[in-house]
Amino acid sequence: MWLNPAEVRLPCALWATERANPYFVLQKRRGPRDRDGGLAGLLIGTLDAVLASGARVAPYRILYQSPDSLTCWTVAHGASYGEITKHWEWLEHNLLETLSTFENGRDMNTFVRVKIQGVLAESSQNCGVREDGDTDKFKEATSQFHRLFDMPEEEKLVSYYSCSYWNSKVPRQGWLYLSINHLCFYSFLLRKEDEMVIQWADITQLERNATVILPDSIKVSTRAKEYIFSFFLNINETFKLMKQLANIAMSQLLDNKTFEQDLSLPELKSKMPKKVPALKRDLDARAKSERYRSLFRLPKDEKLDGHTDCTLWTPFSKKHVVGQLFVSKNYICFSSKEEAQCSLVIPLREVTVVEKADSSSVLPSPLSISTKNRMTFLFAYLKDQDFLLRRISGFLQETFEPPPPNGRPQAVTCFPPQVYSWQSSLPSCSSEPESERHLYNTSMPTAVQPLMAVYRRRSPEEFSPKLAKEILKEKAWRNHFAEYGHGVCMYRTEKTKELVLKGIPDSMRGELWLLFSGAINEMATHPGYYEELVMKSMGRCSLATEEIERDLHRSLPEHPAFQNEMGMGALRRVLTAYAFRNPSIGYCQAMNIVTSVMLLYAKEEEAFWLLVALCERMLPDYYNTRVVGALVDQGVFEELAREHVPQLYDCMQDLGVITTISLSWFLTLFLSVMPFESAVVVVDCFFYEGVKVIFQLALSVVDANVDKLLKCKDDGEAMTVLGRYLDSICNRDSTLPPMPHLHSLLIDDKESYPEVDIFKLVHSSYEKFGAISADTIEQMRFKLKLRVIQTIEDTTKRNVVRTVLNETAFSTEQVEELYGLFKAEHLTSCYWGGSSSPMERHDPSLPYMDQYRIDLEQFKGLFSLFPWAGGDHSDTLALRFFRHLDRNGDNLINFREFIIGLSVLCHGDLTDKLRLLYKLHVWPGNSLFGCVFHQAQFIELCKTLYNMFSEDPREQELYHAAATVTSLLLEMGEVGKLFCNPTGMNMGVTEEGSVGLGEQGFLRLQTNGGDTRAEGLTGEDKQQPFAALEEVTLEDSLPLGGCLDSAEFFPDKGHGDDVSVSSYSVLSSGSHTELDDRDRLRCEEIAEDTVLVRSSHFGDSLPNPDCLDKDWTISFDQLLASVLTEAALVHYFEKPVDMAARLAMAKGMRKLGSFLSSTEYEAAPPPGSPGLSEST
Repeated sequence: MWLNPAEVRLPCALWATERANPYFVLQKRRGPRDRDGGLAGLLIGTLDAVLASGARVAPYRILYQSPDSLTCWTVAHGASYGEITKHWEWLEHNLLETLSTFENGRDMNTFVRVKIQGVLAESSQNCGVREDGDTDKFKEATSQFHRLFDMPEEEKLVSYYSCSYWNSKVPRQGWLYLSINHLCFYSFLLRKEDEMVIQWADITQLERNATVILPDSIKVSTRAKEYIFSFFLNINETFKLMKQLANIAMSQLLDNKTFEQDLSLPELKSKMPKKVPALKRDLDARAKSERYRSLFRLPKDEKLDGHTDCTLWTPFSKKHVVGQLFVSKNYICFSSKEEAQCSLVIPLREVTVVEKADSSSVLPSPLSISTKNRMTFLFAYLKDQDFLLRRISGFLQETFEPPPPNGRPQAVTCFPPQVYSWQSSLPSCSSEPESERHLYNTSMPTAVQPLMAVYRRRSPEEFSPKLAKEILKEKAWRNHFAEYGHGVCMYRTEKTKELVLKGIPDSMRGELWLLFSGAINEMATHPGYYEELVMKSMGRCSLATEEIERDLHRSLPEHPAFQNEMGMGALRRVLTAYAFRNPSIGYCQAMNIVTSVMLLYAKEEEAFWLLVALCERMLPDYYNTRVVGALVDQGVFEELAREHVPQLYDCMQDLGVITTISLSWFLTLFLSVMPFESAVVVVDCFFYEGVKVIFQLALSVVDANVDKLLKCKDDGEAMTVLGRYLDSICNRDSTLPPMPHLHSLLIDDKESYPEVDIFKLVHSSYEKFGAISADTIEQMRFKLKLRVIQTIEDTTKRNVVRTVLNETAFSTEQVEELYGLFKAEHLTSCYWGGSSSPMERHDPSLPYMDQYRIDLEQFKGLFSLFPWAGGDHSDTLALRFFRHLDRNGDNLINFREFIIGLSVLCHGDLTDKLRLLYKLHVWPGNSLFGCVFHQAQFIELCKTLYNMFSEDPREQELYHAAATVTSLLLEMGEVGKLFCNPTGMNMGVTEEGSVGLGEQGFLRLQTNGGDTRAEGLTGEDKQQPFAALEEVTLEDSLPLGGCLDSAEFFPDKGHGDDVSVSSYSVLSSGSHTELDDRDRLRCEEIAEDTVLVRSSHFGDSLPNPDCLDKDWTISFDQLLASVLTEAALVHYFEKPVDMAARLAMAKGMRKLGSFLSSTEYEAAPPPGSPGLSEST
């Protein structure tokens, strides 16, 4: 690129001149890989590695030097020789002749500067300048990253950091490059070069360590090795980014979520520096948005636009609360600096007015926001009030139609066509007459009332102290709504938390579950969505619907609401609609239990959105086929138990209790192990506080039974102790009639167990384990997620290898290496694109063998493992193999199909290999048995044989043997035709075994004693180079008339001159008419083998099989018998295959190819460069 001319003091100290003229010099920077770099190259390489000067300086530059001055100016630089050469040629063509006319050096310097600046301005104007473009320094680092590690352009660099890599207790100073899919390190210190490339998908552990020697270091662990990096300038930023990139890789393994850069980054303030690369900004924005959504329970597609410090006036406490204001496209949120003091969520759909308030010394830069329910929120101490108001105004205009101008530019007032009403969207707290209740919507068969309102038993005993206490709870909540607000814009404070811990009244439970979980926001923004899903999913049959039907009768069978079709139908519709919405999850056991409880307290549509919030946001990855989330939280619970209940941890590990706890307690939120009236209290706390409540409660249950668990001898006894304790938990405030708990019915409890009050248990969990924060749990989750997913991948690999070993002759190590290459090919397409979607090729819900599949393009990348690969027709043969292995016709093959096809070529005998070769050329729809080769198939087989032999050491011998076999098969086909058509023409085979070339230009083959030769060829023909036989299409073997008659293909020996060619000339034929120059046959020769081919082609498509001579045929037995007559062919098909060498070659191709997809390796030097002195 062109540069604004800058003065250079030492033009030749670290540079080598490549080209020069009187005014300009093209130089290349000396480097460690230059053979003639000498000491200067070593010094520069070391400086680049330590100071990253190579990332700031391009490897090529052009200097301008006036003849009467020693000062030089840099006018252009480039990352490649081709790029800098274009600039050099432009200078020579446009400036060199003009400069020779100047007499004054000062005028010459001015002319060059003005000219270069003009070209630079024109280039910038034509190319355009991106507002969020990367800096030149980062672009140079990206170029160096691609050059050092042979990465394709599709691999995006995120950032790079200076650090030291500890190799054998010796630190190597260098640079750590972090890209979307790889972690790379490069170091060069005085001829010692270290390079490493690690896929994020291969990392099993990523942790930050602190020791006496290394106070701050990062340890990266893979299955094979551990890597330690230290001496970071900003270790917090580096580790945070590494965690985020590893998380993206785990998502790719788990859900095939490919990374796509978000170009719609938040708007920057005019004064904000733009030194952060765009991709790094994107990842930072993603991390902030994820935390923002988690903190305020917002929909998963909500993106944070920005946040700022401020204060919020709280009318209930009459004071300003310090915190942060968060703004996104659809929400304005506030969180106090002191945790749980106050939080606020304001949907923009509820906002009516946003305006500046009167500023004063007591209340500087205030902003007022009014909502439809007549609440006003006052924020102050805003750093950039105008910018914030402009952003909120823009989002409001996108949310609703803008109102007419009102002359007040500092305020935005929006009145949507339909005002959203909290009362109209949520069940009312006041009771309705029974006669006015409608169970179903008139337009859709969906329940519009909670099932508890219909099936609640009424009796005189209901008016008891318990009911009075329930009424007091309702009154306390109504008072709270009056003081703190009612609905989605309610102030959430410590008072709210206290009310939740005391228990939510049954009549308000569904309403508050929707509010605290955030499900109310998704339901409000998707009107009619659930009804549409119900309509689409009705009558659909799938594996998910079958599992749902099987589990319907297991969903709270003790409750009367699910003892008839009314409750069962509602449960069926909700579960089926969700399976239709999210096929990646579909249906998982335990979803039925949780959903049935939701239906008791919420309307059918509300229960659906509660299920969405639970599965997709609050407990991610819990409800899928591999229950990854539950397994991760199992590990989290182990870590928490080790820290908080150390005396019991070893005992629980020995008894294996933790696994059972995580799957039965966490998946159902204790609903399957506690009495119903007690478990709903746990659900209340869960929707308000999140998953930390589940961990706290589990630790409290274990801690309360420490003494009894220590005396247990096996896991059964331990689970009995815990089961009896959980059965004894009661809710003394519940107004519901007692229901028998299914778990308690299965336990023969001989001795009574003291009752445990659920509210006391919850309060105890907060007192003992309340210090466990959501951030602590998330950090533990990340650490264990890497281990869990890699363990699942290893389990899949072991199961696949164990299954395949029984069907092939490969060793265990070879199968494992083949599986690694197969999986790496799939991941490569996920990284840099492919012809099919990753979702189609990787489905974790399928059996182990079918979880990873590859398409044709990926199969071609692995075809080098097959012994028959080679030659220019390798892709064509790969296509034939792929179609043969793809038994179900879905254009994908799994690992079993892949390795069985490879095993035939590596371990099969001659008959197996020939049978496979025969099958590859049988037209689709025909089977091997009862099917014979026709002319077109035979021609294609000959082309395949030619290409298979083209790279063999015994190539000439194999050609002669193939010629003999081909001649023999030709004769067999003609003989067979005579039996099929006795009245046909003569074979046209001479006594000497030749096939004549008649006057119409057809073939004449002659073999004398096994010596096949071409006769009647001109010297000019023999001098032409040997044409690639594989380029001759099937049409080239046909007459111009379209059909090939056997009598013409092998004419009688009395026709024409006696011109003999090699049997390979079966791939060419003449025509019924005289050939013109375009169609003239020519003979081309290599050594002793001569092939007759046509000089042009008529097309690449296969002709209609009906036009071929179907009487001419050969069978597989004839092919096998003919091959057995030639020792060279027998040896070729029976020779052993060195699979170890092929695996090594395949790995080497993946390391040094244009695309880099090896799982982990030490990078090799590029061709022509000196070898590495030290491997990493």
